[in-house]
Amino acid sequence: MSDLRREVRATQAFFEELDSQLGDERGPNGEPSSYDFQSHELFAIVERFAEDWDRLPELIRGRSDYRVLIGSGMVVRAFVVTGQLAPDQAVELTGIEIDRY
Repeated sequence: MSDLRREVRATQAFFEELDSQLGDERGPNGEPSSYDFQSHELFAIVERFAEDWDRLPELIRGRSDYRVLIGSGMVVRAFVVTGQLAPDQAVELTGIEIDRY
């Protein structure tokens, strides 16, 4: 285990996937928007990748440069976020899948 705190940044592809799944505005029945997700969930996700990179499961066995975080949220039922270790040793959030219900 490492005590290293990594820099974390979200890629354009991450935000595009987030927007495609949640949209810019809340739904007619109160479904969350991408803004709601960013306001309530994203900070904790970034913190987990920053603090726990070495403890997160590998996305692909034997490829320690890809990790995945599976969690439940406050505004969504569940999410899966994929991170990749960049050449500068920062973590780049590259993908997200959301289960809203």
